[in-house]
Amino acid sequence: MIAKVIVDISASDVDRVFDYKSIDGVEKGSRVFVPFGRQNIEGYVIGFTEHTDVPPEKLKQIVSVLDDRPIVSEEFLALCDYMTARFHLRKIDVFRLLLPSKMRGGKIKALEKTSVYIGPDYIEQDPNLFIKKSAHSQMEVYEYLLDAKDADQSYLNANFSAAAVRNLISRGVFLTRKENVLRTPYKNIVQKDNAVTLTDEQTAAADTIMSSDRPTLLFGVTGSGKTEVYLNCIERTLKSGKTAIMLVPEISLTPQVMRIFRSRFGDDVALLHSGLSDGERFDEWRRLLTGAARVAVGARSAIFAPLTDIGLIVIDEEHDTSYVSESNPRYITRDVAFFRAEANGAKVVMGSATPSTESYYAAERGKYTLVRLPHRVNKCEMPEIQIVNMCKEVTYGNSGMFSEPLVTALDECLKAGNQAILFLNRRGYSSFVMCKKCGYVAKCEDCDVSLVYHKEENILKCHYCQRRYAMLDLCPNCKSSHIKQGFMGTERIVEQVNKMFPQARIIRMDNDTTRTKDAHLKLLGDFSSGNADILVGTQMVAKGHDFANVTLVGIIDADMSLHFSDFRAVERTFQLITQVAGRAGREQKPGKVILQTYTPRHYVYRFATAYDYEGFYTKEINLLQATGFPPFTEILRVLISCENEQTALDATKLAIDRIREISSEHVDDFIYLNAMRAPKKRIQTKHRMQVLMRIKPEREYIRSEIYKVADEVIAAFPQITCFTEINPNDLS
Repeated sequence: MIAKVIVDISASDVDRVFDYKSIDGVEKGSRVFVPFGRQNIEGYVIGFTEHTDVPPEKLKQIVSVLDDRPIVSEEFLALCDYMTARFHLRKIDVFRLLLPSKMRGGKIKALEKTSVYIGPDYIEQDPNLFIKKSAHSQMEVYEYLLDAKDADQSYLNANFSAAAVRNLISRGVFLTRKENVLRTPYKNIVQKDNAVTLTDEQTAAADTIMSSDRPTLLFGVTGSGKTEVYLNCIERTLKSGKTAIMLVPEISLTPQVMRIFRSRFGDDVALLHSGLSDGERFDEWRRLLTGAARVAVGARSAIFAPLTDIGLIVIDEEHDTSYVSESNPRYITRDVAFFRAEANGAKVVMGSATPSTESYYAAERGKYTLVRLPHRVNKCEMPEIQIVNMCKEVTYGNSGMFSEPLVTALDECLKAGNQAILFLNRRGYSSFVMCKKCGYVAKCEDCDVSLVYHKEENILKCHYCQRRYAMLDLCPNCKSSHIKQGFMGTERIVEQVNKMFPQARIIRMDNDTTRTKDAHLKLLGDFSSGNADILVGTQMVAKGHDFANVTLVGIIDADMSLHFSDFRAVERTFQLITQVAGRAGREQKPGKVILQTYTPRHYVYRFATAYDYEGFYTKEINLLQATGFPPFTEILRVLISCENEQTALDATKLAIDRIREISSEHVDDFIYLNAMRAPKKRIQTKHRMQVLMRIKPEREYIRSEIYKVADEVIAAFPQITCFTEINPNDLS
């Protein structure tokens, strides 16, 4: 029998099937060790055949099977074919999504412990018959085990004589057994399950989700109880004997979600996300694979949970950009969810207080079932949003980042014993440093971006390649000491608040303070338990959190996302404002939001302060239709990068020339086509060019032709990196 194998090498020239002689124990979906060139490497068996074109003398044999069961199901093999065709990916890059990365190469395995206990023949005997009087260490550990019944061998070796333990094991006095030990993440966060009775609105929503034969868009205001609807649907799914996947957009949300899910479903829940240790991720993945857990909870990668017979897939905060992978392998989580749902006959529910325009448009057209939750479950009013015109603040002599209304509101909040959240989607101390004399701006040597100043470490950081530089005392260009700092980041906000309210306890939550394992859990736990008065953070504090004592939200710079050169900039601004505003007044205390802006008359603020999503959507969808952007078109981008600038230019010229030939044959399908440098011209020493096009939606034949062009470019210029993207979130 000939096994067809995909080898674990991420390179286009070997991204194909290789034939090997099979051995006993190999099944379809097995991970195997195969000879390749001069070395043995891992691979995946995707099928079998009776015939091969490889000459018998050159046909090599599989060396070994690496797991006790196939780890790639028939569903995943089909998913691999779908993703490679849909997103123009290499097969091996898709396979790597399906299992923990450290599992490859045998870097992580099941954790075993050795338990030691006294053999039954020696329990009742007088120990003096088999332990010498002079062997005090042996007698000591024997008496301990006689009382303890059994113990971990590593514990005995550490607390008694390891030599004595070995001696008694070798003579059969002590026996050993191997036991698997599960590395369970957040195992101490279980809370008592408080039974919740759904409101009539929630019950109707859950009934619709479970009865719909289409994906459901659950459109519910912040605090409307969407999570309880998810839980109810998952409970029904498990009772029917099926499994479920629950996706959340931010790793910071997973401890809170895990607490809720564990209290409801116990050990049936497993967690999957990149913030786990390698051992924890492997063990949680293994529990899902073996059926020991039936609910997968996690961020984007949890969509690849090795579950069978899936009955429900939940995508919470479906509008969030994190559901689109922007690094290799590039894919859209929603599309993968739809494929898995169809393969399993599962329901899909996408929830949000601010659905993406694409999703709401699809619901309007009947592609999705639309379910509304228009009221908060506790009947509390949405917090009042007060707009502060920062231009007037400057006129009054206040050039700082804190308006007088925000300072007053903060003071009142703290005096009342309540908590506040200050939101600024910019980390660090200042966004750039510049010489005021000659205009020099410190930039990364490897990337075409300004360096961000981090005062706590007194360094300049590149947020793209993570390179670090010493802070400037003098301008390297003109030697001036007049160094200006750019826009404030969260670090500087904390410094300013400390000066205004020295007694306030402040927590900062951004990518810099949450790098360590369980940092999210600790910071959010401290704030939730009342150990801090003010939470300063980036967008990771804007969604999903439920803090009973938060009565004030301050949006420091609402304009920050508004003026990006991106057709989604206004929509994202509306979403961020609505999401972060929803953190206030979630219990009985009324909430208030102070929104600071230099463009108070922009229409986005009129809709945001009224929580009028549907009014905003109507205006935005009309603009998108008039300008020819998604969902009325599909954006395709061919992104080319290379360390040699001329090679990148030549490759881009070949790409645009070939695509122009395609567009001339399908003139009516192309709305826009152009080639240019990427806005971020260089990242990690590589020059970046792009071909951008907008085509009419659902033109798969055009997309496949563009993928062929990308392959041609890679073949002609093997030193480049070339990716294709569908509706990318970030065109920079």
